Amino acid sequence: MLNDLIEKRKKVLAESEQHKNRRNELNALASKNARERNALNAQTREFVEEAQRHKELRDKINEEVQALKEQRNEYNEKANALFEELEAFKREHGNLRNRGIKELQKQIEHLEFKQQTEVYSADKERELIEKIKHLKASIKDQEAELEQNKEMRAKLAEAREYRRHASELHKAVTEKAEIAQQHHDLMVEAYRKADKSREEADAAHRRFVEAQEAADEEHKLFIACQKEIRDYDKVISGLRKKTRRTRITREQKAVRKEAERIFEQFRSGEKLTTDDLLLLQRAKLI
Repeated sequence: MLNDLIEKRKKVLAESEQHKNRRNELNALASKNARERNALNAQTREFVEEAQRHKELRDKINEEVQALKEQRNEYNEKANALFEELEAFKREHGNLRNRGIKELQKQIEHLEFKQQTEVYSADKERELIEKIKHLKASIKDQEAELEQNKEMRAKLAEAREYRRHASELHKAVTEKAEIAQQHHDLMVEAYRKADKSREEADAAHRRFVEAQEAADEEHKLFIACQKEIRDYDKVISGLRKKTRRTRITREQKAVRKEAERIFEQFRSGEKLTTDDLLLLQRAKLI
């Protein structure tokens, strides 16, 4: 029975070592996943901060664009008012053409806006440029007629100046709008990267939780094996003590029996050896 218990204890001990080693492996894996998760979370924060910076810059530039648009519109309104006066003058003098300068200028602005914001084939692009060129030539012809009158020449110069300012502001609006769009695109890209790294961090966290839970389960099994080993140790120790006591009792009985035999010989007058005397003392018969 004792040998069977010792063999069973060996098996449980081996199982305990397996659970301990597996627990340690899983804890190491959990730590690795935790480090990966933390790094990805830090990366996500960096991407979000980068996106916020681009968003702030985009919004700031868009505010500037709006302010420039308002200034541009003011100059255009002043120029349009003067061109209306010029066209009224032409009507009074009976030489107004099919379309006035104001209308031509609006047509040019519309076509230029389409050119800047839409994609055309090479042929269509050339056609659009030619149309703008033709409209500008028409304006130039009409302005040449107006310049023959001194008063109208002054108004035309003032209108041209307003239009020049409006054109410069429109150019600034276009440039800043492009920069704002660049920041917008960078913001969107940074948020996309943040979403991707956040998903990877969530996946790493799930792996961490799975490894940690598995490690906890292995630890519970290891603890259960350790308790079982301690129980075996108690039983084995008790059996060994009992075996020793049984052996000592048998030995004591044998010694006592031999001592009684020698004592009877002594009482019969036989001589005793030193060993015989020591045995009698050990049996407490003398």
